[in-house]
Amino acid sequence: MADPKLLFVYTLMLLYLFYYGAGSMEYKVINDVPKTPGSIRYTNEIGIPYTKELLPKVTNFIWSTIFQQNNPADRKNFNVIQVLITKLQKVPAGVVAVTIGNQMNISSDVIQEYKGDVKWYFTTTVYHEATHIFQWTGEGKCPRGLVEGIAEYTQIKANYVPPTGYTKPGDGNSWDQGYSFTARFLEYCDGLVPGFVAKLNNKMKNTYDVSFFKELTGKPVEQLWTEYKAKYGKKNY
Repeated sequence: MADPKLLFVYTLMLLYLFYYGAGSMEYKVINDVPKTPGSIRYTNEIGIPYTKELLPKVTNFIWSTIFQQNNPADRKNFNVIQVLITKLQKVPAGVVAVTIGNQMNISSDVIQEYKGDVKWYFTTTVYHEATHIFQWTGEGKCPRGLVEGIAEYTQIKANYVPPTGYTKPGDGNSWDQGYSFTARFLEYCDGLVPGFVAKLNNKMKNTYDVSFFKELTGKPVEQLWTEYKAKYGKKNY
């Protein structure tokens, strides 16, 4: 009879390989402008070791909880995730980060200027930007508001949103307004159809159509939005 302790260890090893892709994912963090005030603050209050510790946790959270991609074949085929602390060029003032492919470019200027717990703020940014790395966007056909809303939805599910002053359920002018407004709407849809965001993301692997909302819920998105606003007693403009 097999030793129960050995079986337990073997099971843990299988789970680790299952969720982390046999350790094949590599995480790189580069402080590109180390002598700037923002990068100095990054080093002192956040740091590369913390970032490298955070990235696998965020990755696994997105795979397992947000997109429910327990089968590695369903995920985007990246072997490396890179974070670059840098001075963003040719972007509007206040832009926190720009993610292209498998690389998050995080603004050292925003890190410098942030008032409050910058480590907490950095963590929220990584949850958001990592979602952009792994989400499907219908080969670029998905509305930007929905793309950003899904990334913000990850922050809500990870409990990385401000405790006060954050968008409340029912707020917003349209379902694809983006960011927290769309995220709250997606939260509502997920209450109607458990795993809604994961199912929607899966549908957007190769294309996008607004009819996906009706296919998943039985109702067109305009009706869902109207009922969402009514549930929370908000006017539908």
